[in-house]
Amino acid sequence: MQWHRRICLPVALAIVALIGALAATAAWSEAGRTIRLILPFPPGGPADVMVRVLVQQIGVSGGPSMIVESHPGAGTEIGTEYVSRATPDGNTLLIISPSFVVLPHVRKLNYDPLTDFVPICTLATFPPLIVVNSDSPYPTLGDFIAAAHARPGALTYGTLGPATASQIAFEMLEQAAKVDITFVPFTGYTPAIQALLAHQVTAAQADLTTLQGQLQTGKLRALATTAATRVPVLPNVPTVIEAGYKDVEAEFYGGVVAPAKTPQATVNQLTRWFADAIKAPKVKAKFAELGFIPGGQCGGDFGTVIRKDYDNYGRTIREAHLQMH
Repeated sequence: MQWHRRICLPVALAIVALIGALAATAAWSEAGRTIRLILPFPPGGPADVMVRVLVQQIGVSGGPSMIVESHPGAGTEIGTEYVSRATPDGNTLLIISPSFVVLPHVRKLNYDPLTDFVPICTLATFPPLIVVNSDSPYPTLGDFIAAAHARPGALTYGTLGPATASQIAFEMLEQAAKVDITFVPFTGYTPAIQALLAHQVTAAQADLTTLQGQLQTGKLRALATTAATRVPVLPNVPTVIEAGYKDVEAEFYGGVVAPAKTPQATVNQLTRWFADAIKAPKVKAKFAELGFIPGGQCGGDFGTVIRKDYDNYGRTIREAHLQMH
């Protein structure tokens, strides 16, 4: 009889554990049907388009339906703080960009990007490009930098700003090249490019998605990218690192994070959904059409990206004394 009890007790415990696991899975599956992806930017931009492509793929692959909600304002602070206060159950996620790690260096926040969130995955990168008019007298980045050395402050560049990831990326180049190029801030990439086409600024920086139409028609010429590697569709455009400025690396990306204390099992499931969607052939084809490069750095690898950007952007902001007005 004692022998029978010894056999039954482990079996009973296993059954209880199995029932608990099944119940948790069922609960998560039910909760997953109403996952909200909070976009802290205005709707219609590259991040919004990127997320909707992935959401559709997750749905047709048997995953949960997801709702994209735009909570813009205060340089992404409003939407980010909203998610930081959300219940950590996997039902409310945040779409992030480099502004996620820029804001803490220029503004006092009610959340910490390094401790109040759990990284899930990078979703896509939007290669940043430094461009000039096709009739510009500067055919290469070296020529542009040489002209800036010869005439400090005379050359201008337009991009988002002030104190945005776009301005900071260009500031990295200025610091590395030891040049003074006058920054002209714009509220969006499109107005900056329009100003460049009208010869109101010497150069501009924007992402490939915004620029590819003007590059294809030959109206603009790309001098370099601040990404770590060359852009696949522009294989002849060098990186700033290749141009000799080894510390200049800034990648624009879209990623997804969850509130801190989200259960690891839930994070793992979310990671699988997004990672599988990113690898889907239809998503890769759509991303290529839009000028996106598929992401896929997940968990700790994405956490390393966030930490590295936090440190790099912070150092540049301090050295340049940048402020957000």
